[in-house]
Amino acid sequence: MGVSYRWVIVAVGALMSCVAIGAMFSLAIFQEPIASATGWSHVGIASAMTLNFIVMGFGGFLWGAASDRFGPRIVVMIGSVLLGLALVLASRAETLTQFQLTYGVLVGLAASAFFAPMIAATTAWFDENRGLAVSLVSAGMGVAPMTISPFARWLISAYEWRPAMLIIGVAVWMLLLPAALLVRRPPAAAAETDTGFAVDGARPQLSKVFRSPQFIVLGLTFFACCAAHSGPIFHMVNYATICGVAPMAAVSIYSVEGLAGLGGRLLYGSLADRIGVKPVLVAGLLVQAAALATYLFVSRLGEFYALAIIFGSAYGGVMPLYAVLAREYFGQRIIGTVLGAATMLSSLGMAFGPLIGGWIFDTFANYSWLFIGSAVVGLGAAAIALAFPPLARQKPQPAFGVSS
Repeated sequence: MGVSYRWVIVAVGALMSCVAIGAMFSLAIFQEPIASATGWSHVGIASAMTLNFIVMGFGGFLWGAASDRFGPRIVVMIGSVLLGLALVLASRAETLTQFQLTYGVLVGLAASAFFAPMIAATTAWFDENRGLAVSLVSAGMGVAPMTISPFARWLISAYEWRPAMLIIGVAVWMLLLPAALLVRRPPAAAAETDTGFAVDGARPQLSKVFRSPQFIVLGLTFFACCAAHSGPIFHMVNYATICGVAPMAAVSIYSVEGLAGLGGRLLYGSLADRIGVKPVLVAGLLVQAAALATYLFVSRLGEFYALAIIFGSAYGGVMPLYAVLAREYFGQRIIGTVLGAATMLSSLGMAFGPLIGGWIFDTFANYSWLFIGSAVVGLGAAAIALAFPPLARQKPQPAFGVSS
């Protein structure tokens, strides 16, 4: 394997993030058809996504630690098998409880097996252009609404929701299992920067890491950022439909957000490599908060498209930056564990949005308070991000954990 293989890792990571996150977030497309066919409440169906994020959070920490210990390939292979199985079982659920357990618990556990391990693998392959590489892997999440969501909508129209979810589960196996075989560790470990958490080249102490100001600010910012945008993302299709937008056109708004998120990841990742991660992150969080508040004033399809470009590029652009900060603060040796822990906090933030949004809609028959609350939380995320400590700039340490 030459240096060029690192771009294969990027491509595989992008594919995995697209399929895994796309399959998970397709519940936003399935929500109304499931409710109409089964009589289950919107809040009951949305709570499956809440369970999804809670389990995804804890699973991300465990999978990240496993990736540090055993390597990323075995982790993503297990995740691939489990994700397809979870969707197949969810398509056969006969009660709301069964659906919440299969979709909420199993999909969450499976989807969490990809992000931290593949981001960790990518950072190990790149010394230069790390922000861009991580953003490209994360860009798969932006492609998901343009691929999985329209595919799910088409399948639902053609076959109804149960066969549609079954087909997506089988497609997950067909795409992810071969891709998992391509995952490799780098041929030689890159020089490790002394981040201040290791002693004499030893493995950093996790207790010290998790109590550090760097991790506390990282985790809280990630949590608040995801708590701000998760509800609006999940309920956007339903909100647009209420405003009079046709169902397929409403799904296209979701796709525009994803396309904008793809561009935002590339833009923000490149800017972070040039001017630094912190200022780019703070700016993106402020744009996200402003966009969330503006949703109170849109009702036409063109307005939804315009705001989707701004909102999608903002939340999509900032998401990979947390991984870059984790790598620069804590180094490569424990990046999977640290990123998994930070992702756990972000997933807990993501869990609140769908559930609260469903409750707001069931209670008030509109989403106004969802957008107001989300904008306030988004401003809080930007305020917390201002407290990020300066990054360490010290001499490299010897390569880690690689024998000659």
